Amino acid sequence: MRYIEFGKNKALVSEVVLGSMRIPQMSVAEVGELLRVSLDEGINMVDTADIYGGGHCEELIGDAMAANPGMRDQIFLQTKCSIHFGKNGSYFDFSKDYILSAVDASLARLKTDHVECLLLHRPDVLMEADEIAEAFEELHKSGKVLEFGVSNQNPMQMKRVARATKYKLAANQVQLSVAFAPAFEAMLNVNMENDPAIMRDGGIFEYCERKGMAIQAWSVFQHGYFAGTFLGASEYEELNAELDELAQKYNVTPGAVALAWILRYPAKMQCVIGTTKASRIRESARATDFTLTREEWYEIYKSAGRQLP
Repeated sequence: MRYIEFGKNKALVSEVVLGSMRIPQMSVAEVGELLRVSLDEGINMVDTADIYGGGHCEELIGDAMAANPGMRDQIFLQTKCSIHFGKNGSYFDFSKDYILSAVDASLARLKTDHVECLLLHRPDVLMEADEIAEAFEELHKSGKVLEFGVSNQNPMQMKRVARATKYKLAANQVQLSVAFAPAFEAMLNVNMENDPAIMRDGGIFEYCERKGMAIQAWSVFQHGYFAGTFLGASEYEELNAELDELAQKYNVTPGAVALAWILRYPAKMQCVIGTTKASRIRESARATDFTLTREEWYEIYKSAGRQLP
């Protein structure tokens, strides 16, 4: 397993991260086994959120850690907040009072007195940077949160937060996969009169790399917005053939090659894998055992149905 230095404290965290969105139907013992397998494979970072399973995912992780003495000390724990569910669906809330109350609720469910990192989950158009800064200050001073980051924010949004707080943003969690990479398409089609040239993200990857922030890719095996996995999908026949060929070369699974493609970007990259199977964790961990060549990276990029300028 490879590791990156995370945030101001420079904790060494794994490039592959265990996500928890898919665990609500699992038992505490099964979640404990997932955590043990992850740690055995060198995956020391666990990502969750207060909305996953309506908070049940945090409860399962907390119960599993409590049932395994010493496990909590080995885990770099990250959670997220800001998504409310109201009478007509969800809305976002970066207010100071909500952030503070959400963290307290998460800590109770996780059965811990702190998390290593808190991400602001989805942008809040109505966010007031000074309120966020005050919340960060209280959470850090109390020892409840050690590092702070965001999720799905563009550079201008990150700058709005960063200008008000003395705590450097440590990470941004954004969607990225072999089959979903509009940011990379825009990088490669600069000043072109075609759809891939449209910069939809404002330069997230360039900004995070410049600031030394971790880029945490989510939906790493998905195409579109929760449209399903591209692995084995008939509409991605050429891509799967390319992944299969490289999987044989490196003696790994096609999924590990897909993760290695993400990790090849020259920044502090991480892949969040949401799985309920120990075998998938072991397979995914192999993504850091090799590095794709430039030619291989671009062949994968093109095999997903794209063209180079």
